Amino acid sequence: MTASDSWLLVISGYAVLLAWPVSTVALVTFAVRYMASHRRKVVDRSLVRGDATPQHFWIIVPALNEEVVVGNTVAAALTLGGPGGTLARVLVVDDGSDDRTPEVLAAIDHPRLTVLRRNLPEARKGKGEALNAAYRYIAERTAEAGISPERVVVGIIDGDGQGSSNILLEVSRMMRDPQIGAVQVQVRIRNRNKLLGAVQDLEFGAIVNACQSLRDTIDTVGLGGNGQFTRLSALLALGDAPWSACLVEDLELGLRMHLGGVGIRYTSRATVTQQAVVDLRRLTRQRTRWAQGNLQCARYLRKLAGSKRIGLTSLLEMFHYLVSPWLNALVTAGLLGGVLTGATGLALGHPMPYLRSWEALATSGELWFAVTFFPGFIWALVHRYRLRDESLRRLLVAAVAYPVFLLLGLVATYRAFARQASGRQSWAKTERLAEEPLDVPLPLALAA
Repeated sequence: MTASDSWLLVISGYAVLLAWPVSTVALVTFAVRYMASHRRKVVDRSLVRGDATPQHFWIIVPALNEEVVVGNTVAAALTLGGPGGTLARVLVVDDGSDDRTPEVLAAIDHPRLTVLRRNLPEARKGKGEALNAAYRYIAERTAEAGISPERVVVGIIDGDGQGSSNILLEVSRMMRDPQIGAVQVQVRIRNRNKLLGAVQDLEFGAIVNACQSLRDTIDTVGLGGNGQFTRLSALLALGDAPWSACLVEDLELGLRMHLGGVGIRYTSRATVTQQAVVDLRRLTRQRTRWAQGNLQCARYLRKLAGSKRIGLTSLLEMFHYLVSPWLNALVTAGLLGGVLTGATGLALGHPMPYLRSWEALATSGELWFAVTFFPGFIWALVHRYRLRDESLRRLLVAAVAYPVFLLLGLVATYRAFARQASGRQSWAKTERLAEEPLDVPLPLALAA
C-alpha cells in the first residue's frame, strides 16, 4: 500500500464516520422547521381537490395470545370517534390464541365489537393472513350495506396499542384529499420508565418522526404495523390479500401502494402508543425480524426503479431506506476490520501505512467515540423540544445508551442475513407486559 493509498483510505474512513453526525444535523434542522410549513400546505392542497372525508371506521386488532393487554386495547379503541361523532367499529382477529384471550374478549359485551376467531390449521400463518381475513370480512359487510369503500377507513392497532382520542379526526382531516389513500400516525412508547423503553421512545418520538416527516414532503411515507389507516378502496385495488407473508407486511403494503400511485401521508398530531420490549434478547429478536423483512422487500427495488409514478428524489429515498441497513453493516465491519488490522500491526512492530502509531489509533478512537454518541444527544434535545413529556435528565441517560442500541441493531442485521440465507422465517411472538385495566366509559352508539 502506497502513501497516497493510505491517505485515501484514512480520508474515506473519516468521511464515513462524519456522514452520520452531518446527516443527523440536517435531519434535525428539517424536523424542527417542518411542522409549521408543510402541514399548512397539505391542508390547503386537500381543500382544493374536493372532499373525500371518511364516514365509516373500522379498527382491526390482530390478537395472538394477548390476554394481558387486549382488554385495554379494545376498551381504548371503542372510545375512538371520527367526524360528526361517528364511532369506530372494532374487529379483533383472534388468530388461534391458546391463552385466556378468548375469555377476555368474551367478557366484553359491546355492539360495536366483533371477534373473528381463526382456528388451526388456518390460524397462525402470520400477521398478514390475520389482517387479510379481517379485511375480507369488512369488505363483505361494506358491500352488503351498500357503502362506498372510498368512505371507509380501516385502521390497525396492535394488541398492545392505544390510540389518542383525536386519532380518527386527524386521519379524517388528512384523508379529505381524495388522492390520499393511507395515513400513518406517530408511534410512542407507553412503558418508558425503564431504560430500554426510554431509548425506544427516543427512537420513535424523535428519530422516526423526523424521518417520516421528511418522507411526507417527498411522498415516500412508510406504513408501520401499528397506527396505519387505509381507505378500503385502496386495499380493494390490491386484491383479495393486500398483506403478504413478508415479515414486515406493513412496509411491503406501503411499497405496493406507492407503486400503485396511492398517496400516503404521515401525522404526528395523533399518536398510537405501544409497549416497549424491555428485554435485550427479545429486543434483538424483534429487530432481527424487522431487518429480515427489510431484506425481503429488496425484491421491490427493480419495480420501484421502473415505476413512472415515482420521481427521482422519492426513488433515491426509498433505495436509501431499503439498502442503508445493509450498507451500514458492511461499512461497520470494514471499519472494525481496518482498526483491528492496524492495531495488530502496531503490536507486532509492523504498522500499517494508514495507522503508524498508537497515538493515531487513540485519536481515531476518540473521534469514533464522539461520532457515535453525538447523534443520541442531539435527538434527546429534539425530543425534549417537541414533546416536553420527559425530563431532560432521563432523555440524556437514554442518549448515552443509544449507541448500544445501535450496536444491537447491527447484530440483528447480521442475524437477519443469516436467517434469510438459511430460509428460516418462523418467529416466536413478542411477549406483552401486564397493565392495570383502563377505566374508560364506553359509548354504546352504533357506528355510522
